[in-house]
Amino acid sequence: MSDLAQYIRDLTVLLVPLLLTITCHEAAHGLVASWLGDPTAKLAGRITLNPVKHVDPFGFLIMLVPPHIGWARPVPVDARYFKNPRTGMLLVALAGPGANVLVALLCAALFHGLAAVPVADQDGTLVKVLVPLITMAQAGVYVSLLIGAFNLLPIPPLDGSNIVARFLPEDLAWRYMELGRYGVLFIIGILILGSFAGISLFGTLLFPVVERAANLMGMNAYF
Repeated sequence: MSDLAQYIRDLTVLLVPLLLTITCHEAAHGLVASWLGDPTAKLAGRITLNPVKHVDPFGFLIMLVPPHIGWARPVPVDARYFKNPRTGMLLVALAGPGANVLVALLCAALFHGLAAVPVADQDGTLVKVLVPLITMAQAGVYVSLLIGAFNLLPIPPLDGSNIVARFLPEDLAWRYMELGRYGVLFIIGILILGSFAGISLFGTLLFPVVERAANLMGMNAYF
């Protein structure tokens, strides 16, 4: 199989889990914000499982090529509606990675269920259907865990920054979150510097966590 054909095959397998993960992550932010009294996401039509509402076209395209760093459309949240704005933002931030864990668990359950289906004819139609679905479910576990772990990094405006900000003094938290305007540039800078230094942000920080969590779900190494 040529490199291009292999890339297209891998991309096809990743596309559905990636869209599912992004959609659930962003919708969860909006849903929790709504539960806490903020109608902004609901009024914007963002509490939905329609991926079109959440995908940023350019950010999604960037996500499809190495090093797979991209972004979705941020869900609008107005903390002024919350009784306790800082705690509210903490809960909203946790909702996204929490949804990723839930998606990973569902994909793992699907993987194990499909893998247990008895197959009599190894060359039959059933195998041709099952293998792509099993591979997609397996990819879904790792993609969802990776996106959840990445968003927990304490780099504004990632979810991890809202978690850290909750425990900082209010004036310091405000200045910390102001760094969010430079967040994408900061992440890109870390990746570039890491490549020169021979250190991978993903390989060093994220992959071990993702692989450990996936192993707890009974998955084999995918990367």
